[in-house]
Amino acid sequence: MFGKSLVIGIFLTSAASVAAAASPAPSGTGLSAAQVVEKNVAARGGLQAWRAVRTLSLEGKMGVGGNQRATLSVPAPPQKPGRKAALQTLQQIYSHRPKDEVELPFRMELARTHKVRFELDVHGKTAVQVFDGTQGWKVRPFLNRNEVESFSEDETKMASTQSELDGYLIDYAAKGTQIERVGTEQVEGRETYKLKVTPKNAPAINVWVDAKTFLETKIEGRPRRLDGVSHPVEVYFRDYRAVNGLQIPFIIETKVLTVARTAMGFRDPPVPVETITVDKVVVNPPLQDTLFTRPQLMAAVSAPAAHVEK
Repeated sequence: MFGKSLVIGIFLTSAASVAAAASPAPSGTGLSAAQVVEKNVAARGGLQAWRAVRTLSLEGKMGVGGNQRATLSVPAPPQKPGRKAALQTLQQIYSHRPKDEVELPFRMELARTHKVRFELDVHGKTAVQVFDGTQGWKVRPFLNRNEVESFSEDETKMASTQSELDGYLIDYAAKGTQIERVGTEQVEGRETYKLKVTPKNAPAINVWVDAKTFLETKIEGRPRRLDGVSHPVEVYFRDYRAVNGLQIPFIIETKVLTVARTAMGFRDPPVPVETITVDKVVVNPPLQDTLFTRPQLMAAVSAPAAHVEK
């Protein structure tokens, strides 16, 4: 769930400093990487406008739980020791996964630098995840885990290597990020510029920018491990709307791609698209510093975070 909440931070990817040392365009027609991000920053609302953003607050609904694998039968196990028990376990898991997503309310606050608070309401209980820029905590009462748990080493690494609230591209040279134009590709029937983005302390990802609107249309998400196999992930941005002069997508779709075979040797069935619908965005809301500290157990389990009113 933590990785999924970070998708919302990723979708805020905006534009880049036009003075950064991006690579030139490949031979032929088209724009250079620097020119693509220059047009992107203009389309998203302007470099100075994004630099002025210190905090963001988002509310909406997150689709969770859907899995078409629940409708697929598991083949009879081969006669090998241990395989039968493993397949029976998979059958039980699949049989309890709903085919359709359940939409759960979420709230998310972001602040510079790299501070994130994410809340998700599940069956009348509120799960909380907090990252203060250095370390993180989580409370998961829907799993009957009512204690405050520290992030694992992998979760801390994932959180610390995510983009700032203004995205991977803005002021990327100052952040030590490298940008390269890979070429052009069709994304859902539209021409896009494909950029390779290599942050200073994180793996490279690809970002696709629409050649007409110059808004981000897709990014390469973090791979997801399913059934013992790492699956590629794509994140699509839709329904851009103006908020305080900034263009922000209100629909984010995550697609987990299939692979040839699972670790068990079966054909990999499809995973339904996971959708995040943003209902409300507030730019520069006043936020308490305590929102990004270790959660208080009672507040974390029973009540949503509160803003400070000026």
